[in-house]
Amino acid sequence: MTLKLLLKRGALLAVANWQAVAFQFLAETTFQVLLAVPIFGAAVLVAVAVGADLGELLQGSLREMATNIARALTLEPMALFSFLAAFGIALAAGSALTCLVKGGTLDVLLAAHESAGPIEREPVTFDSLHTAAQFSLPRFMKGCSRLFRQYIGLGLVLMCAYAVSGAVYLACVVYGYGATEGAVSMIGWTMIAAFATVLLILWITVVNLVYLLMQIAMAADNLRLPEAFRAVSRFIRAELLVLSRMFLVVLALVVGATLVSALAWSGVGLIAFVPLVGLAVFPLQVVALILRGLAFEYIGLAAAGAYLTLYRRAPRAESGGADVEVIAAAGPAAVPSQVSPVNPVRSQTASGAAESGSAAR
Repeated sequence: MTLKLLLKRGALLAVANWQAVAFQFLAETTFQVLLAVPIFGAAVLVAVAVGADLGELLQGSLREMATNIARALTLEPMALFSFLAAFGIALAAGSALTCLVKGGTLDVLLAAHESAGPIEREPVTFDSLHTAAQFSLPRFMKGCSRLFRQYIGLGLVLMCAYAVSGAVYLACVVYGYGATEGAVSMIGWTMIAAFATVLLILWITVVNLVYLLMQIAMAADNLRLPEAFRAVSRFIRAELLVLSRMFLVVLALVVGATLVSALAWSGVGLIAFVPLVGLAVFPLQVVALILRGLAFEYIGLAAAGAYLTLYRRAPRAESGGADVEVIAAAGPAAVPSQVSPVNPVRSQTASGAAESGSAAR
């Protein structure tokens, strides 16, 4: 299957199960609101106790606000500890919610992939999309409960990777700053810091890709964390070229959507300077934020569908983590319709090896 067909299939799976996109958007919005509550509360505390300007503290993104508030609270250790504790609780609760919803979303996407057939090779019609529409609340809730524990463990590993990456980045920047002297050295340190920042962003992007592939492996083959890591490693080695091209295309789509949303947000902001008409800027900003969030969630779910399609058709196997059987890649219609999308991999026996081989594809 070509890259174009993979991306088209992922996009169609996401459109057919638009309810999953909405649930992902609601979970992400709830996560951001949970993070905003301790930030706004700490901003009011800083404005009252320290005397800082509340408007300056609430400028920028949530990350910038949290950094400004933590910097202002360095003079009050107990207040700083309380803010960090509240922020940590909100972060843990929001992360658990996103892991819960992600399990249901990928389970629905897996069911859609198994039942859709070769929709990427057919004309796009309502009937073809109807075969891929597999969202239902019972299936979504079952996927949430089935994958929640695995995804929580995987999320903890991701947080550790973020923490180690950030610590290494800060150590490099601080060490470079301490080793510089003079204006010329400061310019060189600035370039090094900028280069390190770019490397950190690229590294975090790759880590997020591996994280998504691990989630797909856990959902598709019902694997534990070590088994999923081995399966993803084999998958990356087998499909490195196609996977790299797909990753670059998705990254370009995300960058393009970010630029378009920034331009749209700037245009909405200019309306605020128009007399009377500027009163409509707030509802327009709300609509713009909703459309932006839905667009990014759709791109993410479409990318997950494309990665899932490639993963299910790549030569790989996992038989409980002990014995490995290499399964040849199959065509679009090779997956039998009676295979359960919830548990696509069955334990192999001497009498049922052929059926399990078909299900593993």
